[in-house]
Amino acid sequence: MSHRPTAALTLAAALVLPLAAACVPNDAPADDATAAGAITVSSTADACDVSTTEAASGPLTFTVTNDGQDVTEFYLLGEDGLRVVSEVENIGPGLSRDLVVQARPGTYWTACKPGMVGDGIRAKFTVTDSGADTGPTGDTAEQLAAAEASYVAYVKDQVGALVAGTQEFADAYAAGDDATARDLYAATRVHWERVEPVAESFGDLDPLLDLREADLEDGATWTGWHLVEKDLWQPTPEANGGVAYTPLTPEQRQAAADDIVANTAKLQEQVTDPAFTFEAFQIANGAKELLDEVATGKVTGEEEIWSHTDLWDFQANVDGARVAYEVLSDVVQERDADLADALDERFAELQDLLTAQGSVESGFTSYDQLTEDQVKDLAAAVDALSEPLSRLTTTVTGA
Repeated sequence: MSHRPTAALTLAAALVLPLAAACVPNDAPADDATAAGAITVSSTADACDVSTTEAASGPLTFTVTNDGQDVTEFYLLGEDGLRVVSEVENIGPGLSRDLVVQARPGTYWTACKPGMVGDGIRAKFTVTDSGADTGPTGDTAEQLAAAEASYVAYVKDQVGALVAGTQEFADAYAAGDDATARDLYAATRVHWERVEPVAESFGDLDPLLDLREADLEDGATWTGWHLVEKDLWQPTPEANGGVAYTPLTPEQRQAAADDIVANTAKLQEQVTDPAFTFEAFQIANGAKELLDEVATGKVTGEEEIWSHTDLWDFQANVDGARVAYEVLSDVVQERDADLADALDERFAELQDLLTAQGSVESGFTSYDQLTEDQVKDLAAAVDALSEPLSRLTTTVTGA
């Protein structure tokens, strides 16, 4: 799911992590912030006040407080200002969220995006060489290297399946075979939803493929899965702002299908590049991001507003979060066995509720057919998993 318009900051390989990390005052000397590895950020409508512009390499915690009136996001970007190292999103007014990163020496950019639109309020951020190894060493380093390799292989497998499924779906849709396209829609998107944190880390691919109509900026061109979803499950005038829906023409259908295929191919090119990596802290952050995707879009029924296939996406996000945790589980078990036990238990409880509604293979209950109590139970299980999952990154990085 993308709640963000097509701008350079639409990359996201990490997210909200409500951690109990130490903070430093905004007026603290830079040396104190550097030594602590803890940095405060105040985001308002016209400012992004970071307590220091420099820190030593190693684990860094950005404690981001929304002192404005609009929901905000915070990014740590690479030297080019495009690559997202990590982000924290959906920070409501008056709330604080922590972002944990494993930072190597180099030049970065910090950016707040009040209202979650535009290019954000940016400033250069320098990470100096602390002289210490960035990340774990010894046996732990070997475990995390194996975890990273395993996760990258998983991503490549899922994207390969996505490419094949997308082509089949696009062919059916462009040919006007709506029944087949509807059957393929949710099952194909599962592969996207399982690895969305990776997809979000590459330029504008996420909004180009997955932007909801409700998040479309005025004057922007809408493309991707949800454009086609609306055309396949055409709304009534009451559900379409009071006006009759105008179906896409055959030419528009072909163009929409071609866009989805082309952008999915770009994603495959990125993840099959020999230089593609996804570090352990990004994997851990991505697990929490996927669960936040469930909480902000799937549980509410807002993601698949026309097709009501949210439970397919819900299951896929949980699958992706669980795989991300499982590739890191050896390290988690060694460092915090209680956390590992809690995660195993909470994942199982949430999966039991999903299994009661179907499966990816056999199909799920349409989301608009769930009872209020069933939705509440799912939401409660997501909340219960969210707390221990929010501790995954700090456990893995030793921050």
